[in-house]
Amino acid sequence: MSQPVLAGVDGSERSSAAADWAAHEAVLRGVPLLLFHASVALPGNTVPGPALDRLRHVGARILQRTVADLCERHPHLDVRAEQADDAPVAALLGAAREAGLLVVGMRGTGGFPGLAVGSVALRMAAAAPCPVVLVPHRPGTFGAGTRTARDTAQVVLGFDAHRPVGEAADFAFWEAETHTAGLRVVQAWVVPAESVSPRILVVTEEDRATWEDQEVLRLSDALRGWQDKYPRVTVRTDVMLLHPAEALLNTSRSADLLVVGRRTDPRATEGRLGPVTHAVLHHARCPVAVVPHAG
Repeated sequence: MSQPVLAGVDGSERSSAAADWAAHEAVLRGVPLLLFHASVALPGNTVPGPALDRLRHVGARILQRTVADLCERHPHLDVRAEQADDAPVAALLGAAREAGLLVVGMRGTGGFPGLAVGSVALRMAAAAPCPVVLVPHRPGTFGAGTRTARDTAQVVLGFDAHRPVGEAADFAFWEAETHTAGLRVVQAWVVPAESVSPRILVVTEEDRATWEDQEVLRLSDALRGWQDKYPRVTVRTDVMLLHPAEALLNTSRSADLLVVGRRTDPRATEGRLGPVTHAVLHHARCPVAVVPHAG
């Protein structure tokens, strides 16, 4: 992992939390941290020069303050700053091509009270070419590494043993090992309500136990390669007859990081989020990592 960690900053509290989380991650990876500020998109095709100058000045001040704060707390971290006149989405997507990880706040300075995830964060999760971590206002102490031995950090991974996503599993195992965290792997399944009526399908306790035993074995087999690769990671597996989004949100309430995959689709030029990832992003209270994968 030699590519820098990239963090988008706009002066909001959530972007400050994202920059802090990114700084700790860059320290652990041993790579530079690149702080990136893009100008706010203004209406109209022609923006007066003085307005652009003021926007650049504000952006430069935000970057200067953030760099100074992070350098003071991480004196050995290589912190760099970059500014762009392009709109945030286009600028961040362009910069992410050279990054190993992109970190953004769940929301920036825009939006309205009660909005869970901002438009820029959603576009990054849907279209960035590298893994993206979306950080809420108060992400906890996972990034800071201040957990005690009695208060073990936890990474939650959404996984499907029938269609394993290696990129997401690699990311989750690496994060768990690097942060000395436990890893909880969640596999969930539910009968689609529109295809089968609950009156027709009755799952007995015996049938459910048999199904769960089979799925637990399948899940263990699917994870064996990663457990051999990361022997220091303590793994707990959960197989649930529950909607995947609900299962992930329930298990992530005390988590420090939730990891999900995102299938890349070359036909969707603006990216695409699946329903589970979309639901998780809107309701999770911990940082969420969205890891792109092909297929």
